[in-house]
Amino acid sequence: MIPIFAGFDQREEAGYHAFTSSVLEHASAPFTVTPLHLPLFRSFYAPGVRDGSNAFVYTRFLIPFLQGYTGSAIFCDGSDMLLRADIAELWALRDPYKPVQVVKHDYRTRWPRKYLGTKMEAPNEDYPRKQWSSVMILNCMHMSWRKITPESVQQMTGAELHQFSWLADDQIGELPKVWNWLADEDGPNPDAKLLHWTAGIPLIPQHSEVAHADEYWRQCARMNHVTD
Repeated sequence: MIPIFAGFDQREEAGYHAFTSSVLEHASAPFTVTPLHLPLFRSFYAPGVRDGSNAFVYTRFLIPFLQGYTGSAIFCDGSDMLLRADIAELWALRDPYKPVQVVKHDYRTRWPRKYLGTKMEAPNEDYPRKQWSSVMILNCMHMSWRKITPESVQQMTGAELHQFSWLADDQIGELPKVWNWLADEDGPNPDAKLLHWTAGIPLIPQHSEVAHADEYWRQCARMNHVTD
């Protein structure tokens, strides 16, 4: 059984379901998907604490805690992604010696603002290790994760968490770039295994013509039992 944790935000609910549909379409092994929906985790946060710009900015780092610091798990932003390959292929890449494995992006965004034309519109700032934490294989049993608890997550800044400040550089394993292909930053790639629209999904009118948008629409059609 492959445990997958996927970000869920009601403002991008259609994106969450499109992602989980794409996982199921290609999967060759049983899996579970746990939505990281903030109301499910209110007991882990002090009153009034909001989980950043979406409902899973910080909650993703609680996955080892939620897993009882055992086994491994996959995290994907989910709501702005589509899977084009078998999730078992990604699962097979896990490294028992690394606390976490990510695609190590190094880029400056072409989109100074994200979620254009929606209530979610906001600055899209550049920062070190941007998007590294949007797809992760987590080795939940690695002792380094014992430092990350609901209490420590509330005390750490977003930058400290997303840049894995509690880990040495050589503890962060690397995944092939095709497993977190930034379609709206890097353009089309027929070999991409996971497509990621970082600034806004193609369902948003002002993002409707980005690379691979046609695939997104086809996935949504299949999800609704509409033939191509």
